[in-house]
Amino acid sequence: MGKDTITIPLLSEDDTPIPNTHIKKADLLPHIKSRLETQEKKEHPILDTTIPYRDNTNTDLKKQSLHQLIKKLNVEENLRYQKTAEDTYCNVYSHDYCYFSNVYLPTVWWTDDALERVLKGEEVEAIFGETVDRIYSSAIHDWFLQWGSSFGWKRVDSVDTLQNLVNTNGGIGIICAKRKVKGLSGHIVPVVPENANHKAHRVNGVVVYPLQSQAGKLNYNYFSEARKNWWQDDLYSSFVLYYHD
Repeated sequence: MGKDTITIPLLSEDDTPIPNTHIKKADLLPHIKSRLETQEKKEHPILDTTIPYRDNTNTDLKKQSLHQLIKKLNVEENLRYQKTAEDTYCNVYSHDYCYFSNVYLPTVWWTDDALERVLKGEEVEAIFGETVDRIYSSAIHDWFLQWGSSFGWKRVDSVDTLQNLVNTNGGIGIICAKRKVKGLSGHIVPVVPENANHKAHRVNGVVVYPLQSQAGKLNYNYFSEARKNWWQDDLYSSFVLYYHD
């Protein structure tokens, strides 16, 4: 998804910011019109009690429940994630995958004025179009660098490391790429656990194309080789790899 409605101050990619104890989630409440079978209210979490949350009882159940979540969200068919003439919805799908995994990834973020108040310790209500607005994939790339560590995200150095962490711990992996041309679509994709039916692509035992799930111009419940190393495409100025337990 393109359009940088919210912008994030850019840090050096070598910087690892100290978690900020004043920052807060920019959370909107689930909305009755935000559902898998509609394209309405995508800025809100889905209100649907049939969608399974990640089961954190143990690692095996974490991974099993993530595959159940992918099946239920069914990005290939559900209307919520289908591209329109105006946009694609990689950020919406990535948000939903994280939301039902009990991991914070913004689909809206504080406006500049609201963020200043939040960081001063004020209580600020998230109101769409007033104190929060949509954040898209290129801006999410910068959000990870600025704020990811404050919400438990850890940056990793390779897709092999990211896939192994997701496999070993049943955690959440993200690849996020920033578009060179401001206002055009970046991309964000969850990296998901391997199972008997779905595998990453390895060369000499090293993951070169992790197992992913995405919305975009094409939607895939699972893919690895189909898009090769898309994050290194010349369209993008940079990419980041992040992991969350």
